[in-house]
Amino acid sequence: MFFKTGCISILSLQKPRLICSYFFATILFLTYLNSADTIVCSLKIQQFVKGGKMKQVAVLITDLFEDSEYTEPVAAFKASGHNITHIGIKAGTEVKGKKENTPVPIDKAVKDTGIEAFDALLIPGGYSPDKLRVDADAVKFAKDFLASGKPVFTICHGPQLLITADVLKGRTLTGYQSIIQDIKNAGATFVNQEVVEDGNLITSRNPNDLPAFIKSCLARL
Repeated sequence: MFFKTGCISILSLQKPRLICSYFFATILFLTYLNSADTIVCSLKIQQFVKGGKMKQVAVLITDLFEDSEYTEPVAAFKASGHNITHIGIKAGTEVKGKKENTPVPIDKAVKDTGIEAFDALLIPGGYSPDKLRVDADAVKFAKDFLASGKPVFTICHGPQLLITADVLKGRTLTGYQSIIQDIKNAGATFVNQEVVEDGNLITSRNPNDLPAFIKSCLARL
């Protein structure tokens, strides 16, 4: 509670950003204690000190997504103040995760949505990417997003959608073990590590890599 109150107080001050720099230095030390409130607070202070704004993150998703690969990154993005828009096949419907049946309301249909309003794209894994890759509008959305230079975050089976979009030639990435050969066949270089950053593309292998994946994604927002 102290940290939340401290963040609100310091951010409300009409003083030079140097004040926040000192406060942030203290927060960084306390982050080492792994307090969730402290981590979120430090991220918000970073954004303020750097004059950063909260970002609009699109989540391209459909049924049978890997629950944790959606819930954990989205929770971290929201905790840092970023806005989330769920994009799927049909607006107004609800899709669910494959293990925990996590419900996700689709805010916008991908066929009616352009990339202009968004700053980053998250593609969770599971069976969702394979189901999306048969939809031409979903493929085009992913293709346009990567080509725009804006950050694209994807994990596990997520690269399947980018493989169909034919945008991985010459790129370096990682992904789930069963799609390693697919990644190579797409002309990309596969690297077996928890997170791989190649330009605007950030990838991870599976749910075990989520802490590193989320850290890299937040740093890019």
